[in-house]
Amino acid sequence: MSEKKYFKFSDSVLLVPFLLVLLMWTVYWVEIRFQTNFNPYGIYPRTFSGLRGLFFGPFIHGSLQHLYNNTIPIAILSAALLYFYRDISFKVLFWGALLSGLLTWGIGRTSYHIGMSGVIYVLASFIFFKGIFTKHYRLTALSLFVVFVYGSLLWYIFPIKEGISWEGHLSGFISGLLFAVFMKTQLPETKKYDWEKEDYNEEEDEFLRHFDADGNFIETKEETADPGKKGESIKITYHFKQKKPDQEK
Repeated sequence: MSEKKYFKFSDSVLLVPFLLVLLMWTVYWVEIRFQTNFNPYGIYPRTFSGLRGLFFGPFIHGSLQHLYNNTIPIAILSAALLYFYRDISFKVLFWGALLSGLLTWGIGRTSYHIGMSGVIYVLASFIFFKGIFTKHYRLTALSLFVVFVYGSLLWYIFPIKEGISWEGHLSGFISGLLFAVFMKTQLPETKKYDWEKEDYNEEEDEFLRHFDADGNFIETKEETADPGKKGESIKITYHFKQKKPDQEK
């Protein structure tokens, strides 16, 4: 499978991030507009009713700043997931949200855990580790991009700031790592040049024949074509026309 066919843009690359962001902002707008609080629909650890937060919690945010901080990362990371890992992208999104939420439900403090940050950590962790594991140059470059832009997220899997669900972040990080290890995906075959192949012979390389063992350029004369070989000899035909006596001056 060629890279052009594998890394192919589709409508879902824009549509899915747009729908996620739209749903997040719509839920927050409904809370403000109707003066209601959806926090009780978040994940509440080790209670049966708290399990509904696995589905509703990611779309609930406690403040405008909280919502804004999650908007750009979820849009960028989900778009990257859908473009580079198209065949397993929806599995990672759906099961990642459930697994990270379930882990948060099991290890979290007795408080409501809300927000899309758990899913963001799933995506960041999955994209980073999967790119490293595959060793594909484009996916590895994507991993380095995630580290460069979102590397600071790593600190928030620890309880360093009050009011932040570090348990949700840690759960998302672990979930992404597990998916990167166990979820298989198809990869395009990397093009190999002749000199990368195992049966490559330097002595038969036309380019390397122009250099000696020390790397010095050797000027070679073109071989004279063998007249005995068909198609290689050059035949020159002369046509002589004698002038008539009256045309001579």
